[in-house]
Amino acid sequence: MGKAINKSYFCYGKKIIRMKIEAGKTAIVKYTLLNAVSGDKIESTSNEHPAKFTFGTHQLIPDFEKNLMGLSAGDEFDFIIDAKNAYGPVDNYAIFDIPLETFEVDGKIDEKMIQVGNIIPMTDNEGNKHLGKITKVLANAVTLNFNHPLAGQNLRFIGKIIEITSN
Repeated sequence: MGKAINKSYFCYGKKIIRMKIEAGKTAIVKYTLLNAVSGDKIESTSNEHPAKFTFGTHQLIPDFEKNLMGLSAGDEFDFIIDAKNAYGPVDNYAIFDIPLETFEVDGKIDEKMIQVGNIIPMTDNEGNKHLGKITKVLANAVTLNFNHPLAGQNLRFIGKIIEITSN
Protein backbone atom coordinates (compact mmCIF):
# COMPACT_ATOMS: atom_id res chain seq x y z
CA MET A 1 0.00 0.00 0.00
CA GLY A 2 1.28 3.45 -0.89
CA LYS A 3 1.56 6.35 1.54
CA ALA A 4 0.59 9.98 1.02
CA ILE A 5 3.56 12.34 0.80
CA ASN A 6 1.24 15.31 0.37
CA LYS A 7 -2.41 15.69 -0.54
CA SER A 8 -1.94 15.42 -4.31
CA TYR A 9 0.84 12.82 -4.56
CA PHE A 10 1.38 9.28 -3.31
CA CYS A 11 4.59 7.34 -2.90
CA TYR A 12 4.33 3.71 -3.95
CA GLY A 13 7.66 2.07 -3.30
CA LYS A 14 10.13 4.43 -4.97
CA LYS A 15 7.57 5.66 -7.47
CA ILE A 16 5.71 8.94 -6.91
CA ILE A 17 2.18 8.85 -8.31
CA ARG A 18 0.25 12.05 -8.99
CA MET A 19 -3.35 11.82 -7.83
CA LYS A 20 -5.82 12.39 -10.66
CA ILE A 21 -9.31 13.89 -10.59
CA GLU A 22 -11.92 11.14 -10.51
CA ALA A 23 -15.30 10.53 -8.90
CA GLY A 24 -15.10 11.00 -5.15
CA LYS A 25 -12.04 13.26 -5.27
CA THR A 26 -12.07 16.93 -4.34
CA ALA A 27 -10.10 19.41 -6.42
CA ILE A 28 -9.07 22.93 -5.60
CA VAL A 29 -9.10 24.89 -8.85
CA LYS A 30 -8.20 28.37 -10.00
CA TYR A 31 -10.12 29.41 -13.13
CA THR A 32 -11.53 32.19 -15.25
CA LEU A 33 -14.93 31.74 -16.88
CA LEU A 34 -15.50 33.67 -20.11
CA ASN A 35 -18.30 34.01 -22.61
CA ALA A 36 -16.72 31.94 -25.41
CA VAL A 37 -18.17 34.17 -28.14
CA SER A 38 -17.59 37.70 -26.82
CA GLY A 39 -14.62 36.94 -24.55
CA ASP A 40 -16.30 38.85 -21.69
CA LYS A 41 -15.24 37.67 -18.24
CA ILE A 42 -18.14 36.16 -16.29
CA GLU A 43 -16.28 35.22 -13.11
CA SER A 44 -12.87 34.19 -11.86
CA THR A 45 -11.19 32.72 -8.84
CA SER A 46 -7.66 33.35 -7.58
CA ASN A 47 -4.86 31.58 -5.73
CA GLU A 48 -6.09 33.27 -2.55
CA HIS A 49 -9.73 32.36 -3.19
CA PRO A 50 -9.85 29.23 -5.37
CA ALA A 51 -12.92 27.08 -6.03
CA LYS A 52 -13.32 23.67 -4.41
CA PHE A 53 -15.25 20.96 -6.27
CA THR A 54 -16.11 17.38 -5.34
CA PHE A 55 -16.40 15.24 -8.44
CA GLY A 56 -19.02 12.59 -9.13
CA THR A 57 -21.70 14.20 -6.94
CA HIS A 58 -23.85 15.55 -9.82
CA GLN A 59 -23.38 19.11 -8.53
CA LEU A 60 -21.34 20.31 -11.53
CA ILE A 61 -22.05 20.75 -15.23
CA PRO A 62 -21.36 17.25 -16.63
CA ASP A 63 -19.08 18.56 -19.40
CA PHE A 64 -17.10 20.58 -16.83
CA GLU A 65 -16.45 17.38 -14.86
CA LYS A 66 -15.66 15.44 -18.04
CA ASN A 67 -13.05 18.01 -19.12
CA LEU A 68 -11.28 17.94 -15.74
CA MET A 69 -11.40 14.17 -15.15
CA GLY A 70 -7.92 12.64 -15.20
CA LEU A 71 -6.08 15.93 -14.60
CA SER A 72 -3.55 16.22 -11.76
CA ALA A 73 -2.35 19.04 -9.51
CA GLY A 74 -0.39 21.53 -11.59
CA ASP A 75 -2.21 20.70 -14.84
CA GLU A 76 -3.68 23.62 -16.77
CA PHE A 77 -6.91 23.54 -18.77
CA ASP A 78 -8.68 25.57 -21.43
CA PHE A 79 -11.95 24.29 -22.87
CA ILE A 80 -15.32 25.44 -24.19
CA ILE A 81 -18.73 24.05 -23.25
CA ASP A 82 -21.52 24.77 -25.72
CA ALA A 83 -24.64 26.42 -24.27
CA LYS A 84 -26.74 23.30 -24.88
CA ASN A 85 -24.34 21.30 -22.66
CA ALA A 86 -23.96 24.03 -20.03
CA TYR A 87 -27.15 25.78 -18.88
CA GLY A 88 -29.13 25.15 -22.04
CA PRO A 89 -30.54 27.55 -24.60
CA VAL A 90 -32.67 30.52 -23.59
CA ASP A 91 -36.21 29.23 -23.05
CA ASN A 92 -38.71 31.87 -24.20
CA TYR A 93 -41.39 30.10 -22.12
CA ALA A 94 -39.41 31.10 -19.01
CA ILE A 95 -39.93 34.80 -19.74
CA PHE A 96 -43.19 36.27 -18.44
CA ASP A 97 -45.01 39.57 -18.20
CA ILE A 98 -46.32 39.72 -14.63
CA PRO A 99 -48.97 42.30 -13.72
CA LEU A 100 -47.50 45.16 -11.69
CA GLU A 101 -50.23 44.72 -9.06
CA THR A 102 -48.63 41.35 -8.15
CA PHE A 103 -45.86 43.34 -6.44
CA GLU A 104 -48.18 45.47 -4.29
CA VAL A 105 -47.70 45.32 -0.53
CA ASP A 106 -50.35 47.14 1.48
CA GLY A 107 -51.56 48.76 -1.75
CA LYS A 108 -48.12 50.17 -2.65
CA ILE A 109 -45.39 49.11 -5.05
CA ASP A 110 -41.76 49.46 -3.98
CA GLU A 111 -40.32 51.47 -6.88
CA LYS A 112 -36.74 50.58 -5.87
CA MET A 113 -37.55 46.88 -6.24
CA ILE A 114 -39.17 47.21 -9.68
CA GLN A 115 -36.12 48.18 -11.73
CA VAL A 116 -34.44 46.54 -14.73
CA GLY A 117 -31.68 44.18 -13.60
CA ASN A 118 -33.12 43.43 -10.17
CA ILE A 119 -33.60 39.80 -9.18
CA ILE A 120 -37.05 39.05 -7.75
CA PRO A 121 -37.87 35.88 -5.79
CA MET A 122 -41.20 34.37 -6.84
CA THR A 123 -43.17 31.29 -5.77
CA ASP A 124 -45.10 29.14 -8.25
CA ASN A 125 -48.45 27.40 -7.67
CA GLU A 126 -46.70 24.32 -6.19
CA GLY A 127 -44.72 26.42 -3.68
CA ASN A 128 -41.41 26.18 -5.56
CA LYS A 129 -39.21 29.26 -5.34
CA HIS A 130 -37.69 30.77 -8.50
CA LEU A 131 -35.54 33.82 -9.16
CA GLY A 132 -36.55 36.08 -12.03
CA LYS A 133 -34.53 38.95 -13.44
CA ILE A 134 -36.44 42.08 -14.41
CA THR A 135 -35.69 42.76 -18.07
CA LYS A 136 -38.39 45.33 -18.79
CA VAL A 137 -40.78 47.54 -16.82
CA LEU A 138 -44.00 48.26 -18.72
CA ALA A 139 -46.89 50.56 -17.79
CA ASN A 140 -48.90 47.78 -16.10
CA ALA A 141 -46.50 44.82 -16.01
CA VAL A 142 -42.95 43.68 -15.35
CA THR A 143 -41.10 41.30 -17.69
CA LEU A 144 -39.27 38.64 -15.66
CA ASN A 145 -36.74 36.22 -17.12
CA PHE A 146 -36.51 32.96 -15.13
CA ASN A 147 -33.76 31.42 -17.30
CA HIS A 148 -30.42 30.67 -15.65
CA PRO A 149 -28.22 33.78 -16.03
CA LEU A 150 -25.80 31.78 -18.24
CA ALA A 151 -28.49 30.17 -20.43
CA GLY A 152 -27.72 30.55 -24.12
CA GLN A 153 -24.02 31.21 -23.54
CA ASN A 154 -21.09 29.12 -24.74
CA LEU A 155 -18.69 28.99 -21.79
CA ARG A 156 -14.89 28.98 -21.86
CA PHE A 157 -13.02 27.80 -18.77
CA ILE A 158 -9.29 28.58 -18.43
CA GLY A 159 -7.47 27.54 -15.29
CA LYS A 160 -5.20 25.31 -13.27
CA ILE A 161 -5.65 22.43 -10.84
CA ILE A 162 -4.05 23.48 -7.55
CA GLU A 163 -4.66 20.44 -5.36
CA ILE A 164 -6.53 17.13 -5.31
CA THR A 165 -7.62 15.27 -2.18
CA SER A 166 -9.44 12.03 -1.42
CA ASN A 167 -12.65 12.26 0.54
